[in-house]
Amino acid sequence: MSQSPKSEDDSVAPAMLDILRGWYNRNFSDPQAVILTIVLLLAFAMLWFFGNILTPVLVALVLAYLFEGIVAIMVRWGAPRTFSAIIVLLLFIAFSLVLIFGLLPVLSQQLTQMVRELPGMIAKGQEQLLRLPEMYPDVFTVQQINEFIDDVKNEAGSVGQNILQFSVARLGTLVMITIYAVLVPFMVFFALKDKDKILGWANKFVPRRSELSFKVWRDVDQKMANYIRGKFIEIVIVWVATYVVFALMGLNYSLLLSALVGLSVIIPYVGAVVVTVPIVVIGFFQWGLSAHLGWVLLLYQIIQILDGNVLVPLLFSEAVNIHPLAIIVAVLFFGGLFGVWGVFFAIPLATLIQAVLNAWPRASDADMANAAS
Repeated sequence: MSQSPKSEDDSVAPAMLDILRGWYNRNFSDPQAVILTIVLLLAFAMLWFFGNILTPVLVALVLAYLFEGIVAIMVRWGAPRTFSAIIVLLLFIAFSLVLIFGLLPVLSQQLTQMVRELPGMIAKGQEQLLRLPEMYPDVFTVQQINEFIDDVKNEAGSVGQNILQFSVARLGTLVMITIYAVLVPFMVFFALKDKDKILGWANKFVPRRSELSFKVWRDVDQKMANYIRGKFIEIVIVWVATYVVFALMGLNYSLLLSALVGLSVIIPYVGAVVVTVPIVVIGFFQWGLSAHLGWVLLLYQIIQILDGNVLVPLLFSEAVNIHPLAIIVAVLFFGGLFGVWGVFFAIPLATLIQAVLNAWPRASDADMANAAS
């Protein structure tokens, strides 16, 4: 009797197993690669399951990264590390007090005023929109414009209610702010003062033969520190420059809008596009389609160009060398996973992935053939 031919599934399954086995041997033949994978998975799991609990610790680590450069400079000048950490902490507290009691009340006042003037802005916008069916009857209808206006009114009303409303439910936020105000400075101080001791203690828990993990850590540590410090300086410079331009041009809510522009640099490319919308809207309702609005937008665009082509290369140099498409994908991905913190750390996390991919040991086909023989 003749044997029946093997089915297609019987031939495909071994081939798939060979492909998977070859991929595994090529990428995980080095024990250090396995150790690095375990370390990354444990770190990700801790952030995923305990991220909310560890938020004050993450804030303290970000601030410690920010201030470590100043402490290191003072130490090189001969100052004791403890003294340097105290001075830096006092400067941070003074800056925080100025921010809380000086700038935040003004920002809150401008935000409240803008929300209260939303109905007037919507009314002016409604007049402009209702002219569209007369000017372009083949494109717009009165019913479409009225439905759009109703949607805008509903959205504006809900946004204004959320901003102006302050209920007992917000007391939990106040408690968290109080906890941050007490705990974070202490953690920042000890992270700066005992940096070497903390790293030495953490090193005890890292498995042996972790040279690859340490190589990735050194690369990411340097780039992340440069990124956080550079991003803080960029926010301040862009905020101040934009405020000076908006204030001199007489734009309403100059401090609020310039603060939004400064914070928008946290989200590369996307932030600049999003924050342009309120600037255009408020400028349009203040001056209409005039030359004054054109000058404001032109000067604002010049600031954006100088930020992207002069300030960013000067501050970051080659610290973060990632393709713009990869940055946008990282912002969307990590922002979806971790919210605001994911957006802020999108570039450092993308840098971590890049460092891992660059340092990952891979066995060549010749090595695999020699090992098999």
